[in-house]
Amino acid sequence: MKIEFLVKRAIEGDKVALKGIIESIQDDVYYLALRMLANPEDAQDAAQEILIKVITNLSSFEFKSKFKTWVYRIAANYLISNKKIKDKEPTFDSSKADLESDLEEPAELISCPEYSAMLNELRIFCTISMLMCFSPSYRMVYILGDIFELEHQEASQILGLSKDTYRKQLSRARIKLIKFMSSTCGLANEHASCSCEWKLKGAICRERVNPKYIKFSDITNPTYSEIQQRAKETQKELKTVTLQRSITHYKYPSKLSELLEVLINQ
Repeated sequence: MKIEFLVKRAIEGDKVALKGIIESIQDDVYYLALRMLANPEDAQDAAQEILIKVITNLSSFEFKSKFKTWVYRIAANYLISNKKIKDKEPTFDSSKADLESDLEEPAELISCPEYSAMLNELRIFCTISMLMCFSPSYRMVYILGDIFELEHQEASQILGLSKDTYRKQLSRARIKLIKFMSSTCGLANEHASCSCEWKLKGAICRERVNPKYIKFSDITNPTYSEIQQRAKETQKELKTVTLQRSITHYKYPSKLSELLEVLINQ
């Protein structure tokens, strides 16, 4: 069933249709929030707020664009202006210095049963966190273009930019991230000083990786060794986008679905 049909039914008061709409967009909204905020808890809060905005503004949708484009526009406006983002922005220079510090042989960690999961956790954490070095607007440009792989026309419409301006901003963001990862990340460049193996001890000390609470690395993600091999087989200019896309499209937390179901039935 086309989502636009569900939207018409929902505007008329059909709660089953409204639930169907939320179920069809919630995963994409959550994943967009996660890639923008880099923190699962913050992303949950943001996704909830965005979905509530969608629900309460549904009658303003004019069917002049795809419904999901309209949803992404609401999400993008909310996330770009989110104060939590602006309060946490690192720079590429500070991130490079951070990644090249606290490097130490993993030693006894290698024998831990959780070693592979911890390496993957660190790999995902770092890959997501790198995008925080962009300003919120450029981060959104990169996410829509290279991670969500939207057409330039749709992405520019979401962001209220001309197609040419969007294309130029995406190109600048790509060049910046490729340069950073190629000079810093051991997965993108085997000669770079930082590697997940040598960074792991420091990451645990800084509580970026918690062996007892693995937030990102699960069975839906490729393993660290799989990503390592994939990176070796990928052409140099494609390594950055390959690594950025090698993170599972996380599902919307079920407890938030239950909360929204309560809101719908009020």
